[in-house]
Amino acid sequence: MRSTSTPTAELYRMVMPEHTCPYGLKALHLLRTKGFEVDDHWLKSRAETDAFKVEHAVKTTPQVFIDGQRIGGYDDLRRHFGQAVPDPGATRYRPVVAVFATAALMALAASQATHGTPFTVHAAQWFIGFSMTILAMLKLQDVETFSTMFLNYDLLAKRWVPYASIYPYAEATAGVLMIAGVLTWVSVPIALFIGTIGAVSVFKAVYIDKRELKCACVGGASKVPLGFVSLTENVMMVAMALWMLVRM
Repeated sequence: MRSTSTPTAELYRMVMPEHTCPYGLKALHLLRTKGFEVDDHWLKSRAETDAFKVEHAVKTTPQVFIDGQRIGGYDDLRRHFGQAVPDPGATRYRPVVAVFATAALMALAASQATHGTPFTVHAAQWFIGFSMTILAMLKLQDVETFSTMFLNYDLLAKRWVPYASIYPYAEATAGVLMIAGVLTWVSVPIALFIGTIGAVSVFKAVYIDKRELKCACVGGASKVPLGFVSLTENVMMVAMALWMLVRM
């Protein structure tokens, strides 16, 4: 017998052999974490789902009802509980933070494994190399989309369009060689070249032309704004190349 002290909710979500709605699972989990006992109604076919939408005059599922009142879908449920709902068009720094934090941890781990301590000169070199390689990998997932965004601000790419497609491969090559510590005569010129052009391009677009653009640094679908982070990335690349040049 259901306890009268336990809040209850009704959830209608798609559960079909070929598809289980992920937002329905999220809504179910959220309700349970909030202490609700859930009447979990499965919509087991497209026809059943369409009939439910018509009956309740809604366009999407899942749908949540609490105390007989329709709350809505998963985002509406989050708002009901006072939780933030991500804005898909909002500026986001998390992708860049994730890249550099992961690269830093990898560099420290590699230094620890190789030298017995995480804090070495090699760790700094590996950090730049790992960062460049990860960023290049993100660009290489969709070079066409990256190049389109890159053409908005890169000075060389605007003059010679193929450079926008070459850039991710050049960045990956320089990054991998820096990690390996080999063929410095190849990695240093590449890093100096693309880093210098990148820094000048970003500085002109953001600080001289005052343009508000999205950065292509983490791929073409990025919501990261072009600015200080992008400039820092290029300056770090140039600084590492110069440091390696001095050590040659």
